[in-house]
Amino acid sequence: MNDLSFAVPLWVWVAVSLVIAVMLAVDLIAHRDNHVIGFKEAAVWSGVWIAIGLAFGLVLLAWQGGEVSSTYYAGYLIEKALSIDNVFVFALVFSFFAVPDAYQHKVLFWGVIGALVFRLVFIFVGAELLQLFFWTAYLFGAFLIWTGYKMAVSKDEEVHPDRNIVVRLVKKIIPTDPSFHGGRFFTKINGRRVATLLFVSLVAIEATDLIFAVDSVAAILAITTNTFLVWTANAFAVLGLRSLYFCLAGLLRRFAYLHYGLAVLLAFAGVKLILSETPVGKLPIPLTLGVIAVTITVSIGWSLIATRDDHGDHGGATPGTGCADAADTGRAAGPCSAPAARSDGSKPPRP
Repeated sequence: MNDLSFAVPLWVWVAVSLVIAVMLAVDLIAHRDNHVIGFKEAAVWSGVWIAIGLAFGLVLLAWQGGEVSSTYYAGYLIEKALSIDNVFVFALVFSFFAVPDAYQHKVLFWGVIGALVFRLVFIFVGAELLQLFFWTAYLFGAFLIWTGYKMAVSKDEEVHPDRNIVVRLVKKIIPTDPSFHGGRFFTKINGRRVATLLFVSLVAIEATDLIFAVDSVAAILAITTNTFLVWTANAFAVLGLRSLYFCLAGLLRRFAYLHYGLAVLLAFAGVKLILSETPVGKLPIPLTLGVIAVTITVSIGWSLIATRDDHGDHGGATPGTGCADAADTGRAAGPCSAPAARSDGSKPPRP
């Protein structure tokens, strides 16, 4: 599989990893106290993360030139678009487990760290498979097309995060108390160390992201198999996921048709990956960037126009209507209908 190839010294990998670690540390320090994150604060942080992600593309432009920079931006843009779909399911998980608003950022913070680790593994494994076995491009491509199709046609289904196989396994292995104990993941009851409901919600987030990581990494591998570009595009897109959630959680019902756009992007990535192993070869990066930008713009614009008369309550982490079964499709089919998460520390019903 022909692709961009340029030398990335070890010190560059280390430097980028340190930058990511420092940003995570800054975010942790800035939100070390458990508090409800409002739209203004989330918008500011979202702007910071997006600016950093875009600035890294300029660094690549100065270092390796326009083709490398454009490839990074294409990967970053498709990952950022797909991350919006993550927000739908995160909102549902928080609503299902009634996670207090003040603790949601903590769950997302550790969830993002897990997401970075999982994606790093998938990136190296997926890129190596594509380089060694040309036919894996057909498998990954078919998987992306199938995922896009499922996202587009899935009927509205009620999602039950507690039925996730990983969540059920954790509950069987680790003693769990079905309530919150402040912002703690573990606590002691009668001298016995047990996991809290906050930890169970974290496991649900991580288990969901495992499914998301498969098709999101496959989608960007359709653009490039250069592990440095795939990793940095993923990392900078995922780093802003927490702030993106708090920006969009109250507006999810307005994105009623976004899942159609995401379905198109997944299918396009699948076709692009398959074509890369045919006489057609890899599609030009400018074409890829154009398809991604137009698809996102049209689907969001369509959604906003169609829901312009929706004057319902957009506050809190309350998504809108309709959500495909994440266990079946791997992604939400649209905004999810669920009760709003509680802002206090009261004990929710046992899931």
